[in-house]
Amino acid sequence: MLNIENLQLTLDGWPLRYQMQIDTGEIVAIQGISGVGKTTLLNLIGGYLMADSGTVKWNQHPINSLPIEKRPVSMLFQDHNLFEHISVLDNLCLGFSAAAPVDAIMDAARHLGVDEQLAKKPATLSGGQRQRIALIRTLLRPEPIVLLDEPFAELDPSTREKAALWTRAQAKLAGKTVLLVTHQDEDVERVADRKIILS
Repeated sequence: MLNIENLQLTLDGWPLRYQMQIDTGEIVAIQGISGVGKTTLLNLIGGYLMADSGTVKWNQHPINSLPIEKRPVSMLFQDHNLFEHISVLDNLCLGFSAAAPVDAIMDAARHLGVDEQLAKKPATLSGGQRQRIALIRTLLRPEPIVLLDEPFAELDPSTREKAALWTRAQAKLAGKTVLLVTHQDEDVERVADRKIILS
């Protein structure tokens, strides 16, 4: 279970406060108007921002004092965070303490229509292709908490639907606990078990 307990941060003079509980294996959409602190919440959980006060707990253990690499978190950033000097396949194989699940990576790449891009460098891909590659890497990593920041924003409607349904199926199969930031109600309907609206 992921517990966000009275987590507070003042950002650019604006006070933000978060309080929520996410069950293990639950997929929760995070919505709200621009600037309300949706991406900030993900960054606090992932360790990319430090709260002024409050606690992030995973299975009753505080994690907000842990360094980023020690947190049980896999995060998809809006800029995709791909390494430009190595191939797409090598990007997908990063971050596994054991051998990368190459078969699962190949299956996901085929399903999401990027299997022909695996030998290329990320710079040669379209924005939508990069987004799908980053989504595959984030979901297939071993960490139990998955943070997705607008993961389908650059996809056309049919690809967006396919990626959303794959995301839900993959997360449920692996028992991931997912926070999904999205402005689109159809993403909530396709992926999430419930939604939290920040205000």
